Amino acid sequence: MFFAGSRYEKTGTYRLKKPDGSQVSVARLPLPLPNPLIGYHRRLTGQRLDLIASHYFADATTFWRLCDGNRAVVPDALGARDLVGIPTKS
Repeated sequence: MFFAGSRYEKTGTYRLKKPDGSQVSVARLPLPLPNPLIGYHRRLTGQRLDLIASHYFADATTFWRLCDGNRAVVPDALGARDLVGIPTKS
């Protein structure tokens, strides 16, 4: 269901019954990885998280590691920050 390396790859799913009686599969939310920060990155105007992730982790799809390292539930929560903590690669 999810690509290899996705943060959702090993979280599993469950069934949810909607008000109309139909059921859907829902992905469980992954717990944040407890990686210590190795430093901070000063964001340039308009610099996206995927570009920062690509620079530090060599993989733009791991932008969620930046979210975990900065205790941000959604990527937009980091949008207003000038400094973004960079977690270890683990």
